[in-house]
Amino acid sequence: MTSVKLRHSARAIILDEHDRILLCRFGFPHPAVPAGATIVWAAPGGGIEHGETPLEALDRELREEVGLVLDADPPHVWHQEVIASGHAAGYDGVINDYFLIRTSSFTPHGTLSDDELTAEHITGWQWWPCKDIADYRGTDLFSPRDLATLLIALITNRIPAAPVRLGL
Repeated sequence: MTSVKLRHSARAIILDEHDRILLCRFGFPHPAVPAGATIVWAAPGGGIEHGETPLEALDRELREEVGLVLDADPPHVWHQEVIASGHAAGYDGVINDYFLIRTSSFTPHGTLSDDELTAEHITGWQWWPCKDIADYRGTDLFSPRDLATLLIALITNRIPAAPVRLGL
């Protein structure tokens, strides 16, 4: 029996006072068509390093990527497992745990340099209203794919008693 190698990550659903979500713009170039990068808008966060808890990883990643410092343990709202070859380079899939953070709008600026962000394929940030995600008809992707529906449920309902299990 072969073992499955999964990348474990902690991610933040950062909502501002207008219920907009802060998303990172990831550009994943294709080796054959570098100018035709796949753009994915996803929650900030990243891999959990050996010996870290998910919240320790989240705190580190948010400081590095957007300059946000956690002052309390945010609620764990979503859990995602995607087992798909090629979904994450060097892995058979991912496990993403999402935590909800409410804050005032801010301009993202973390401790990573532009070159370090580029090495992580981060090419920008944007505050997105839920409606703009739901109405988006361009070629960029959102992660998770049903982000608008999930956000509407999170904003209009109470924080779930247990993390909601997500698909792709």
